[in-house]
Amino acid sequence: MLRAPFPTATRAVGPVSSSLHAAPRPAATRRAGALSGRLRPPGDKSISHRAFIFGLLCVGETPIEGLLEGDDVLRTGAACRALGAAIERRGPGLWTVRGAGLGSLLAPADALDFGNAGTGSRLMMGVVGGHPITARFDGDASLRKRPMRRILDPLELMGARVLEQGEGGRCPILLAGAAEPAPIAYETPVASAQIKSAVLLAGLNSPGRTVVMEKEASRDHTEKMLAHFGAAVSVEPWGDSGRRIALEGRPQLRPAPVVVPADPSSAAFALVAALITPGSDIVVEGVMTNPLRSGLLTTLIEMGADITLLDRRIEGGEEVADLRVRAGGLTGVDVPAARAPSMIDEYPVLAVAAAFAQGETRMRGLHELRVKESDRLAAVAAGLAAAGVAARIEGDDLVVQGGDGEARGGGLVATHLDHRIAMSFLVMGMASRQPMRVDDETMIATSYPSFRDDFSRLGAEFS
Repeated sequence: MLRAPFPTATRAVGPVSSSLHAAPRPAATRRAGALSGRLRPPGDKSISHRAFIFGLLCVGETPIEGLLEGDDVLRTGAACRALGAAIERRGPGLWTVRGAGLGSLLAPADALDFGNAGTGSRLMMGVVGGHPITARFDGDASLRKRPMRRILDPLELMGARVLEQGEGGRCPILLAGAAEPAPIAYETPVASAQIKSAVLLAGLNSPGRTVVMEKEASRDHTEKMLAHFGAAVSVEPWGDSGRRIALEGRPQLRPAPVVVPADPSSAAFALVAALITPGSDIVVEGVMTNPLRSGLLTTLIEMGADITLLDRRIEGGEEVADLRVRAGGLTGVDVPAARAPSMIDEYPVLAVAAAFAQGETRMRGLHELRVKESDRLAAVAAGLAAAGVAARIEGDDLVVQGGDGEARGGGLVATHLDHRIAMSFLVMGMASRQPMRVDDETMIATSYPSFRDDFSRLGAEFS
């Protein structure tokens, strides 16, 4: 039996600095020929967070297979342990959670330090908000910049109280949960699985029915996992392209095994790397193809990508396939704003693909990129400029002018502690005429700890 490698919790007395970002480590990639072989990306981060959380809320043992063992997810695991769960690591990706049970959570003795984990912190605010306990939420410098009022507003409607908060409703936040959370009907202001999930998780301990309406459907892992663990949850169409989710409070949640599929947001880097690197032919195994997460796949195929879905199957309640990807020419497209919820984390690497496409690619409605780990819209545009690629921001749109199927490269990209910015421009360097450098690769461990090793096995060269 292996000891769980959780980060050490710290009291939030002044700024919290994650050890992950203590010493920046620059990195570079250069063109080294075709990529080939097979790759299984890490387990899906969204499902990994939720697997720990639902294990906490059950009485009994929940086995998890394929968990992403990145810093973000392990921070959520540490928070679950602080709230009363017994968590053990049985082997690589193999974990068990013995939960405290819905309504029986412990007040944590120390601050819950989520590092850079926006998903983990926001979902756990929903859990705490629905229980009569008080917890302090904090994280690293990047997390402290991210807006939390969009989560706190509905939780306050349910009876939770924000006792302390940083400027603009940011971390550090001291949250007192509701002794008897009120069931509400709530329309999310933006398409956000994090807002929806926080409300539903708080509603689990409510004595009535909690309803969430969203104008645009966001990723539905929380709804699927609620049903998987025995909750009464219904999903209906709402409006032109939205959904109405209704949850009956205080269900008898039952422990259930969770098999975590490969993360499509992590698979995105291999897909784009193979498409833009001449002669490449790879297979990316076990990728989740949930329609609410497959916007990048749809967009790349529209651009002319040579991607074949093999061995389609269901694993852990999610649609999964192996993806064969071969290099070939891409053409610029117009990406509608309505597609953003299904690919919000993939726009940085899509921008890299667009740099290698013929013609112009316009990505519409990217306002949510401004409040991610960094202002990703500005960071991507700056990174493209450093690589000699013509790009511009028009309102909430990003417009990338492709060239002759190649990109110049040769620049140094400021990552702003953002793992997806770092990985995207390292992917660019695998195919650009000149190497690409990033100012720090350490934060890649938050979502893809094996990134360098996996791509080296495919034939990429790092320095």
